[in-house]
Amino acid sequence: MFETLSALAPDPILGLSAAFKQDSNPHKIDLGVGVYKDEKGNTPILDSVVKAQEILLAKETSKVYITPQGNQGFIDGMLDLLLGQHAPALIENRVAAVQAPGGCGALRILAELLMRVNKDTVVWVSDPTWANHIPLLGDAGLELKTYPYFDKATASIKFDEMMDCLSKVGPNDVVLLHGCCHNPTGADLTKGQWQELVKLAAKVGFLPFVDTAYQGFGDSIEEDTYGLRLLVENLDEVIVAASCSKNFGLYRERVGLAAIICKDSDVKKKAQSQIQSVARGIYSMPPSYGGALVDIILNDESLRALWVSEVDAMRNRMTDLRQMLVQNLDKQGVDKDFSFINSQKGMFSFLCIPASQVQQLRNEHSVYFVDSSRVNIAGINKGNVTALAEAIAKTL
Repeated sequence: MFETLSALAPDPILGLSAAFKQDSNPHKIDLGVGVYKDEKGNTPILDSVVKAQEILLAKETSKVYITPQGNQGFIDGMLDLLLGQHAPALIENRVAAVQAPGGCGALRILAELLMRVNKDTVVWVSDPTWANHIPLLGDAGLELKTYPYFDKATASIKFDEMMDCLSKVGPNDVVLLHGCCHNPTGADLTKGQWQELVKLAAKVGFLPFVDTAYQGFGDSIEEDTYGLRLLVENLDEVIVAASCSKNFGLYRERVGLAAIICKDSDVKKKAQSQIQSVARGIYSMPPSYGGALVDIILNDESLRALWVSEVDAMRNRMTDLRQMLVQNLDKQGVDKDFSFINSQKGMFSFLCIPASQVQQLRNEHSVYFVDSSRVNIAGINKGNVTALAEAIAKTL
């Protein structure tokens, strides 16, 4: 039977990781895979997570299934974190939600739900967007189209073109938006641009689909919710996929949230039954461990404060790394102005160089990142930044 299958090309990021491992150069640099790394190149377990693990180990008495919708303390804590503790949508009981296996699981659950609502749903994604958005949404059967977002020539957002495109979408179309720290470009909408976008959404009637995977890595945990909260406060319907992989460091635990902000509590009841049904049909019951840890952290005052301080430290370090890279590139006397790196946010930046130069960096200098020129800022450290800047200067 399986001999009829054809081999697929390797995933570009996973293939890049494999090539990096096989490279014998002791000074090789990995800026590909999107995980946070400390100064030693490790992805640490947060202290708040370690303490939560100890609490969970002491109090957990069974490994029986949790409820189909997931850990309620996790769900409530995440909704408070995303929407605000006193958000009208929460007070009015208008939010349906389930714990999901990672942000990817949340995206797929919501994609499958959209197919139940209308199998002809069109989802508009930014150009460019995170590569895995395409299979996660498209493989569910949704039709995908793109709207202009980023201009490599100027290293800036094509906001006017974006708004012009979105002004012409269908009233029941879905528009996927990055809540903060746009992946892959690192270029985020300003508050003023978010305000214009909300007005357009209300006028046109499209459904905003917010993917938020880096809350706290942009400006702060609170500031990074600005766009999402503005949408929820001004529109009847918004859907949200959230991930705890980055800001809690729970990559391998696969912890996420899929949420639907509904027009009223009656619609919420229907949406809750449907979203749980979708989840049941994909994986039956959600995993418990990671969600339980987030529940403990968000609902314990001292652990929450510790976690916030750790997120702040990661964000501040990445800001320093951006400045350090730009300064080292300036010292190399490169013709290209890379100062835009300092205005981008989160783990990623576009270097805005062609794929041929990205491949040259890989082949001649053992510097690894994807052909789009997206680099993981957290892969930079004091020990490799000079070599990285020299390699980029020589390549340019």
